[in-house]
Amino acid sequence: MKIKVGVIFGGETVEHEVSVITAVQAMEHINRDKYDVVPIYISKDRIWYTSPMLTDIEVYKDFNELKRYAKQVVLVKTKDGFVLQSTKGIFRRTITDIDIAFPIVHGNNVEDGSLQGYLDSVGIPYVGSRVLGSALGQDKVVMKQIFKDCKLPIVDYTWFFDSEYADDCEKIFANVKKLGYPVIVKPATLGSSVGITYVKEESGLANAIEEAMKYDVKIVVEKAVQNLVEVNCSVLGNYSHQEASVIEEVTSDDEFLTYADKYIGGSKGKLKGASKGMASASRIIPARISDKLTSEIKETSKQVFKVLNLAGVCRIDYLIDKKTKKFYINEPNTIPGSLAFYLWEKTDKKYEDLLDEMITTSIKDYKNRAKKTYSFDSNILSNMGVKGLKGLKGKLK
Repeated sequence: MKIKVGVIFGGETVEHEVSVITAVQAMEHINRDKYDVVPIYISKDRIWYTSPMLTDIEVYKDFNELKRYAKQVVLVKTKDGFVLQSTKGIFRRTITDIDIAFPIVHGNNVEDGSLQGYLDSVGIPYVGSRVLGSALGQDKVVMKQIFKDCKLPIVDYTWFFDSEYADDCEKIFANVKKLGYPVIVKPATLGSSVGITYVKEESGLANAIEEAMKYDVKIVVEKAVQNLVEVNCSVLGNYSHQEASVIEEVTSDDEFLTYADKYIGGSKGKLKGASKGMASASRIIPARISDKLTSEIKETSKQVFKVLNLAGVCRIDYLIDKKTKKFYINEPNTIPGSLAFYLWEKTDKKYEDLLDEMITTSIKDYKNRAKKTYSFDSNILSNMGVKGLKGLKGKLK
């Protein structure tokens, strides 16, 4: 019997379309001899839908017109297992059951642990990092604090809330000046290079902060790396085993890899003119760095994976000063664009095999966690005295 995989994607996030691209790519490559794929799309207004048509990228060019052909659903646990039930009508009708969820989401409200927390509450096994790893991987400030404590290499930085900027912007300017220009201004919890500005001098700082505050209440400002080379390394595994991919060197005409570099552009094949996501970015594989640096970055990537309690596949982005040969962790991507499949193909791991390994590992982890104790069969409330129960009866009326 095939395993039913519910691929969850979309959501209310500025990275919504990126999630759609990554999910459609993955659904095209999941082994249909072994798995049945159930697409579960979260629209921008947070309504969940399922339909076979949701595997076609063309649908998302005008989903508002086509959504009447999809079924609105909610994921619940019943005595029969984990099911998608219709949300329309007086009675909730079961549309289909699923065995495991596969979140392929990017950004706030979904990748940051929000969706993972819901899946944990339902109790369904799912692919990828759990709540803690997902949350840590999304917040650039908290992750930097952890990296610093673990003595992992990061650039100098400062951070603040939008309220602090409103109360005393001059203090913020002074802290940034201590870093020294140029700097990078970012929203603390976004990805895909959204809301990021390269600031060469203080005159451009205010506009950069205002741009970042459009997307987040927490802002991080980093010292820009000079003589910059950007490289990425993917890690596959769980808390007990990690495998590092080949390292890629990504190129851009800008000071850093932009959203346009990553996702805007044409392509051919099944995605029918849509961007191929991170797979379409300009890159050199393997990266043009020394064997020593390659080894150090791979080992650091495994450390990052363990320190943040990640699982599944992630991609960790690095900044290298090619003059000093020093490297710094930029950020981890707990659910990377295109699931970083193009890095694993260079290690002779086909996309189909990568997906299979991610699903299989998650099932094994779920079975292992099921052996742990999370609740007790005993009910301490059953030992309440008669007087206590009488008082409770009044409250229940």
